[in-house]
Amino acid sequence: MQFKLINVGFGNTVPSGRVVAIVGNDSLPVKRSVGEAKEKHMLIDATQGRKTRAVIYTDSGYIVLSALQPETIANRFTSPDEPITGAAE
Repeated sequence: MQFKLINVGFGNTVPSGRVVAIVGNDSLPVKRSVGEAKEKHMLIDATQGRKTRAVIYTDSGYIVLSALQPETIANRFTSPDEPITGAAE
């Protein structure tokens, strides 16, 4: 079984096959779901202390926070040569 890892910033990756949605952080329902995930210990913060710009929902119920724009992460799904790790963006 082969899967692609998507860089969500600062060398952190998520498996592309597990991602359900990538959304912005600006709506109240998204902020509520992030708070609920934090209470349930289902939140992964990959922002390295920076402002959250994208929220990634996985099929297992985990939510991943990223400091990258949702468009940037979405473009990495279609880029065939995206490196697995990278320098701090």
